[in-house]
Amino acid sequence: MPIADAAKKQLAMERRLFFKICMNCGAKNPYSAKRCRKCGRSDTLRLKNRQTGPKK
Repeated sequence: MPIADAAKKQLAMERRLFFKICMNCGAKNPYSAKRCRKCGRSDTLRLKNRQTGPKK
């Protein structure tokens, strides 16, 4: 079911697109994270790839 409220839609987009991935363990972390919540490493975080369209 589509979201009608603009504020809720914006929040949903941010939660779905703006986070960091740990390259060591694959855990999903908040956008503001300085270290991984699962393994604790700080040198392996990267931003989620936010390209739109079909995967290649």
